[in-house]
Amino acid sequence: MAKASDARRGEIVTATLVAAFCVWLVLCPFAIAEGNGAEGNPPTAVVSALDRGFSGLYNLDFAGAQQDFAVWQAQHPDDPVGPVSEAAGCLFSEFNRLGVLEAQFYENDKAFDNRPKLTPDPVVRDRFQAAIARAENLAHARLAKDAEDRDALFALTLSSGLQADYAALIEKRNLASLHFTKEASASAQQLLTICHDCYDALLATGFSKYIIGSMAAPVRWTLRLGGLPADKQGGITDLETTADHGHYLAPFARILLAIAYVREKDRQRALQLLSGLSQQYPSNTLFPREIERLRAAH
Repeated sequence: MAKASDARRGEIVTATLVAAFCVWLVLCPFAIAEGNGAEGNPPTAVVSALDRGFSGLYNLDFAGAQQDFAVWQAQHPDDPVGPVSEAAGCLFSEFNRLGVLEAQFYENDKAFDNRPKLTPDPVVRDRFQAAIARAENLAHARLAKDAEDRDALFALTLSSGLQADYAALIEKRNLASLHFTKEASASAQQLLTICHDCYDALLATGFSKYIIGSMAAPVRWTLRLGGLPADKQGGITDLETTADHGHYLAPFARILLAIAYVREKDRQRALQLLSGLSQQYPSNTLFPREIERLRAAH
């Protein structure tokens, strides 16, 4: 019975971890776009269609974002980041439609585990899967020529992460999401090996270490055997590093830190972060809703 209980807790933790990943996975192509953003000093003069697309997603302009992603793919037909960005747009729009983007999903494991199985839009699902397939084919073709191709490794990381999010958050298939999460982690580690100062990439490791490090010892041990690290304070440090030194993903590090602060019962620090994000991105209605929810909880 104890083993079954530990396994169940492990499944819940995995689902919670996957949910947390959705915040950064759907938007982190900013860090790798055009092969020069992962160094921590991306160019500021050129704003690409890919940049505009992800800015649109962050402002919840999904139709406009997909138009920009289409432009990018027409201009860069061999770039796997193009179709995987399209897939991210599909997933993010479904999250918004189905109400998945609210931070209460991450606040505690019980609330997340009791989430309902959602009904996806079949047209969006088919487009998502087709875009994933194109991205993975392009990524593997590039890696066959250069095993250290950063855009290809990033595209595989994002592809697996997006599939993990879809499985966990829409289809409620936690074990399937664990498989995709491991794939995403492996690709991310390869990327970090060749880009050690990619502060934005620390977002991937930071929140996973924090979530797993917060769990009971048997669960931490089980997930560590599965290749998922457990280091609560180390995770906070990774997120703080990205928040302080990251470029494109510094705001997302602040989002995840806010989630961590809510879990640690430090609502005041969470409110400070969310208030700053709301001022920086006034078109995004999610931040004021979460601010109102946190204030009402007192």
